[in-house]
Amino acid sequence: MKEREVASIFQLELLKAGGEGVSFPPIVVSGPNSASPHAWPGDRVLEKGDIVTLDCGATWNGYPGDITRNVAIGDVDPELERIHEIAKEANAAGREACRPGALAQDVDRAARRVIEKAGYGKYFIHRTGHGLGLEIHEPPYMMEGNMQELQPGMTFTVEPGIYLPGKGGVRVEDNMLITPKGAETLTRTSRELIRL
Repeated sequence: MKEREVASIFQLELLKAGGEGVSFPPIVVSGPNSASPHAWPGDRVLEKGDIVTLDCGATWNGYPGDITRNVAIGDVDPELERIHEIAKEANAAGREACRPGALAQDVDRAARRVIEKAGYGKYFIHRTGHGLGLEIHEPPYMMEGNMQELQPGMTFTVEPGIYLPGKGGVRVEDNMLITPKGAETLTRTSRELIRL
């Protein structure tokens, strides 16, 4: 099956399940294509040994969601499994940093610190997250230099990733809500590497 075929199945199933539509065209990239954080699905056929990145979201009551999970088809390179574990740990650290009064850059720093400590800092090539509101990408942006304080009611993503050129990449993404006393993770799906 081609990447674009998987993406079209997702869109159809989302509508059948009652979603209003997609938040954005789904990203389904496999093998070396997954080394680009925002590549678009193409005609590459999924193969054994691939890591497949699935980045997608539904719109509900006019508001978009955004989630990324990763699938291993058969046995994959041990380094790809390792970077998935690191990205998952970075995601947990970023989510842990979410609370009222924290700065947006604190979330980025917490996630990035995990990846840098593991030796993959130069392969984390985008911000840690973006706001979710009426638009799929809006403030607050979880990135270095953003001194905006997180306030109750803010919703945004935490999505650290590691991308190895020519080999593959992973991203683990969740949606967060700042509450008066802390933060709530709105996405409930397991963050474990899905194995087929």
